[in-house]
Amino acid sequence: MPPVLINLAYLVASALFILGLKGMSHPRTAVRGNLMGAAGMLIAVVVTLLDRRIISYEMIIGGLVLGAAIGAILAIRIQMTAMPQMVALLNGFGGGASVLVAGAALVEAQVAGAGFETQMTVATALSALIGGVTFFGSLIAFGKLQDLITGNAVVFPGQHLLSALVALSAVGLAVGLVLRPESMEIYWALVGVAAVLGVLATIGIGGADMPVVISLLNSYSGLAASATGFVLQNNMLIIAGSLVGASGIILTQIMCKAMNRSLANVLFGGLGAAPVAGAKADDVYGGKVKSASPEEIAILLDSARRVVFVPGYGMAVSQAQHAVRALAKLLEDKGAEVIFAVHPVAGRMPGHMNVLLAEADVPYEALLEMDVVNPMFSQTDVSIVIGANDVVNPVARTDPQSPIAGMPILDVDKSRTVVVIKRSLSPGFAGIPNPLFAADNTLMFFSDGQKAVNDLIAAVKEAS
Repeated sequence: MPPVLINLAYLVASALFILGLKGMSHPRTAVRGNLMGAAGMLIAVVVTLLDRRIISYEMIIGGLVLGAAIGAILAIRIQMTAMPQMVALLNGFGGGASVLVAGAALVEAQVAGAGFETQMTVATALSALIGGVTFFGSLIAFGKLQDLITGNAVVFPGQHLLSALVALSAVGLAVGLVLRPESMEIYWALVGVAAVLGVLATIGIGGADMPVVISLLNSYSGLAASATGFVLQNNMLIIAGSLVGASGIILTQIMCKAMNRSLANVLFGGLGAAPVAGAKADDVYGGKVKSASPEEIAILLDSARRVVFVPGYGMAVSQAQHAVRALAKLLEDKGAEVIFAVHPVAGRMPGHMNVLLAEADVPYEALLEMDVVNPMFSQTDVSIVIGANDVVNPVARTDPQSPIAGMPILDVDKSRTVVVIKRSLSPGFAGIPNPLFAADNTLMFFSDGQKAVNDLIAAVKEAS
């Protein structure tokens, strides 16, 4: 295949990647953006296979069939609530693939007796380092999200010093590989040290910071792929990896801003890293929590002119999004204005709530971001919080010693009445009590999210 046609095809694929990212910036165009990105990847893969003059396609076809089968099974069986874990694994597999491909290219150069260019050796070292950190860090993130290991930050004395020493060792091995590229022992030693660094970098981060960690690992996987592109001298892989790396960094910065945290604070002092002195649950809740029945809440909703739904991870766990949509439609038919307030870090990954609500056919226009909806709470009759906790905890505004101090929250406590649907008074990822649950204008509805909303639908219909 002529080089001109190859480069032209890569240019078309790159343009499709960029247009795909642009399309995925809004829910209404997200499907089209996904299709454009997939078309670009198809073009890139086909052209690369033709360009590299593959001698035998048997192994490639076998891998394609096996991977497609595994992917199809996972796509069908994975619940939306487990999607963050899935994303963490996919990030890790990208990093692992970069490690293996870069290592194979190094072996191939050794067997061929070809000289080692500085660009190739530096890129190989970066692939091993970033890819190793991404793969093993993603495994830890998956374990935390899947509850295979504790979701709390795991810390011990001297942890930061150990991490610094491991990082310096990784840099030293990377330099050694550049100087002695013929040594595969150095390469695999670098991968091993990167694995330890990935574990140390992730295990000390608490569950509340997982959305940031996932987006950061996504960026790492892109950077590892881009470095591997330099190893293979493949412009398409360089471009695709750079786009993933850049978009991941941008998303990470957006998430940090939404949590009023710096990236360094997340990496080196995540929530849950140490016990924080503060009010105990008994002091916050004792004798102040008011429980309500579906019938009592239905009376409030019958006269409400504006109702705001605030979804959280509890809605995802109970798969209540379709019931929520049905309740919202019922209230709209009664003349109420219904709004959905979505916090940027609600759930366990960026956009988690948006995806769930879109799945339930909630209109995009009804999903309002925090900056838009916060001024509206003071004029809201009823706010219904479904499984959210930290993102509506007012201590973020009032207690400078709180682990979520300064984090922008949804000001639901300013509503005339707040209804909180939750199974219990258990804390969120930050591990602290929420005074909202004991506020004078708050009613607690203790139940599974889906069952609670269905009970509310029945009660509202009964009250009509």
